[in-house]
Amino acid sequence: MSSNLSFVLNKPNDVSFEERPIPKLKSPHDVLVAVNYTGICGSDVHYWLHGAIGHFVVKDPMVLGHESAGTVVEIGSEVTDLKKGDRVALEPGYPCRRCSDCLSGRYNLCHEMVFAATPPYDGTLTGFWAAPHDFCYKLPENVSLQEGALIEPLAVAVHIVKQARIQPGNSVVVMGAGPVGLLCAAVAGSFGATKIVQVDIVQSKLDFAKSFAATHTYLSQRVSPEENAKNLIAAAELGKGADVVIDASGAEPSIQTSLHVVRMGGTYVQGGMGKSDINFPIMALCLKEVTARGSFRYGSGDYKLAIELVAAGKVDVKKLVNGVVAFKDAESAFKKVKEGEVIKILIAGPNEKVESELDTSVDAAKLEAAKASGNTGCC
Repeated sequence: MSSNLSFVLNKPNDVSFEERPIPKLKSPHDVLVAVNYTGICGSDVHYWLHGAIGHFVVKDPMVLGHESAGTVVEIGSEVTDLKKGDRVALEPGYPCRRCSDCLSGRYNLCHEMVFAATPPYDGTLTGFWAAPHDFCYKLPENVSLQEGALIEPLAVAVHIVKQARIQPGNSVVVMGAGPVGLLCAAVAGSFGATKIVQVDIVQSKLDFAKSFAATHTYLSQRVSPEENAKNLIAAAELGKGADVVIDASGAEPSIQTSLHVVRMGGTYVQGGMGKSDINFPIMALCLKEVTARGSFRYGSGDYKLAIELVAAGKVDVKKLVNGVVAFKDAESAFKKVKEGEVIKILIAGPNEKVESELDTSVDAAKLEAAKASGNTGCC
């Protein structure tokens, strides 16, 4: 077989390339996938810079990456739904299948979850990845492998929107115009939302959002959350407030504003991750009888729906991609994400024959939006 060169985080700000053994299939239900393309998530960058996210601490060298697509090269004896040569999107975490959360269909909450590039488990920035076949989703002919690598963040957005219980005709406000916020707006539209308001603090990000999925945009001001909410409601003609508000920023002012924007009896979903503890407008939550939900990664059916949305042309994930770099330039790609030079950049697998190239045709608003973009922390 070919190379299993891997991009390894040794400690904060210390990465290296390491040739590792090609994984063996541990179960007759597993498959081996040659990784073709991998995106970079904010969590990858956070581990690279800090070596930890919350209580997940990198104690031993760990392969980074979890937004990937690849080609099946080997199948277990019990696998019937995939064959060698199939192109698949990789769901990078798989649960125990036996606990109460798994059995209730909420496997994303499984305490025994094995998730790529989350200590102590290695990620997908490698040549080959072995996984259960039912967590590898065959891509339709009209969905490319590069689009397949973007199914993971899209599945995050699908899960957030499902948590919001969006109905046709709803008005939806999305706080934050990073990749997941943009995808939330697109998925909300596919669910039938007729007014989609994207909110951010950078105008160029909102310009791109308007060209992507938002029907309205609002440039958040440095005023009180109550004043921001009042101005937003007026600007977007939301009447007594939005049916649904999604926070995809994790920023305290955005979260506070959200509870003043949502209507009486509306729904609020927290998708972005930020500080562990914040000042929260609990009185607004109570007096409005708001339904509030958290959202974590993705669950049953989310990957399948994400692929169907791309295949049907409902969500054009290609618009988010600035370019592709060769595997040898992985660290450079991480630096570009850290500096905000791209919205999404893909790293080709070590066995892919590509030259590093950023898309010079990307419009200025997209690049300026990326420069100002922070981590959504949604996945």
